[in-house]
Amino acid sequence: MGSGPSLNVLQGYLKLITDRQQTIVSNMANVDTPGYHTKDVDFKSAMRQVMYGGDEAQMQTASTELKGLPERPDGNNVNIDRESLMLSQTQLQFQLGVQLVKDQFSQVLTAIKES
Repeated sequence: MGSGPSLNVLQGYLKLITDRQQTIVSNMANVDTPGYHTKDVDFKSAMRQVMYGGDEAQMQTASTELKGLPERPDGNNVNIDRESLMLSQTQLQFQLGVQLVKDQFSQVLTAIKES
């Protein structure tokens, strides 16, 4: 097979992207909640865990509060424009991950047919 990412890494990547999407949607749902602070997933750190940790069972994606974002007078710091942009980005990342999974399965089917 090719030298692309393994299915385990792709599975972890898709889980991570899904968790990040859920966090972003939660931020958007709380745009009017006084005192709510924007959360995000540390994508680089979580992806390192996916790639080098190996065991999905131990992979827990943690969302953390983002620091340094401007707050409104009610203490909420959710910026709907930022969240919309982040949601669009994660949707593209998810589509990329799905395409990579399809490519992996296509390679497996090709190898089976050629056997």
